[in-house]
Amino acid sequence: MLSFWRQTRWWAILQRGARSCALAAGLVLAGMFSHAWTAERMLTQAQRLGPMAATRAQVLAQEIMEAQGMEEEARLKGVNTFFNRAILYRDDRDIWGQVDYWASPLEMMNRGQGDCEDFAIAKYFALMAAGVPSAKLRLVYVRAQIGAVTQAHMVLAYYRDPMAEPMILDNLLGDIRPASRRPDLTPVFSFNAEGLWQGVGVSSAGDPSARLSRWRDMLTKAKAEGWW
Repeated sequence: MLSFWRQTRWWAILQRGARSCALAAGLVLAGMFSHAWTAERMLTQAQRLGPMAATRAQVLAQEIMEAQGMEEEARLKGVNTFFNRAILYRDDRDIWGQVDYWASPLEMMNRGQGDCEDFAIAKYFALMAAGVPSAKLRLVYVRAQIGAVTQAHMVLAYYRDPMAEPMILDNLLGDIRPASRRPDLTPVFSFNAEGLWQGVGVSSAGDPSARLSRWRDMLTKAKAEGWW
């Protein structure tokens, strides 16, 4: 089986050499996100959710504003550390009483809990708010080998440039590691606000169209929360 790094590099080649699969109506290009975030908009929406959302959002807003003047690698570290420390991992069934619910960043901060998808999505929007282009970020569905068990998982990948080895932001680990140091992860497919890229073994990953329907809903919620 190809390593995570070799498969991810294969995705990068596809990204440059082939047309990405455009998502259905409702997806927006990265340029529409750029410089659209303001702390005031996000904090107003957080206050409407409750005091816990407002408190965590205030800390995050400060983190984002400070990160905007940093190198991108420092932005990654700051945002990754914030969410991994501020939010507890819980299964959707425990938080929402549903098998699979994609919480918006403010919904997750209001509860103080989230699953892997919630972590990855929140980091994605926070990093874009900090000025990292959407084209450098991908939400990646993977198969994670945890002990003797293989389970579905989501991480956020950052590409310094299209052919670079991606850095993996994961709620399971405190540090950010290059993909070559994550042999426990096998990519299935990845996506962002611009498109969908398929990896090895996508046929057994469930229905991508259903997952992307949730992503379209998430973009709508993110807009309402002031992320773009």
